Amino acid sequence: MSRIEVLLCAGTACLSSGAREVKAALLEALAEEGLTGEVRIVETGCMGPCELGPIMLVYPEGIHYIRVKPADVREIVTEHFLKGRPVRRLLWAGELPESKEIPFFSRQLKVVLANCGRIDPEDIEEYIAVGGYEALSRVLTEMSPEDVIGEVKRSGLR
Repeated sequence: MSRIEVLLCAGTACLSSGAREVKAALLEALAEEGLTGEVRIVETGCMGPCELGPIMLVYPEGIHYIRVKPADVREIVTEHFLKGRPVRRLLWAGELPESKEIPFFSRQLKVVLANCGRIDPEDIEEYIAVGGYEALSRVLTEMSPEDVIGEVKRSGLR
C-alpha cells in the first residue's frame, strides 16, 4: 500500500492548464527519488475550482496544491513527500485547511458526485468499495417500479 496518494485533476480545465505535464514531471521526480512504490497517483475527474488548476490533492493530509506547474513538482516531492513539510506557496490560500473549510467547498453538499476527485474514476473496485452500485442493487432486487419513481421524486434531485 502507498504511503502517499496524489489525486491529480484530469478535468478539461486542468488538462488544458498542464496537468499531463505535471503528471509526467511527478512520475520522473518520484522515480529519481526512489519513491515510485510509496506514492500512488490517481487521475480524477474535475474537482470543481477550474480556474485554480492544475489541482493536486495529497493524502493522507488532504492538502490541495493549486496552479501546479511541472517546475513545482520537484519541490513538492522533496519538501512534502520526503521531509513532510507542505509547500505553502502552492497551497490553497497558503493555509492547511480541510476541504470543508475552503470557501469554495464550504457550502457544497455533493450527493451524486460525492466521490468525484476522491477515487480513481477508472477503477470499478474503488467505486464498489465506497458503496457504488448499492442503490442499483436495491432497485433491481427490492423495489417495484412505483417504489423507484417515488424515491426519485422524494429525493429532490434536480
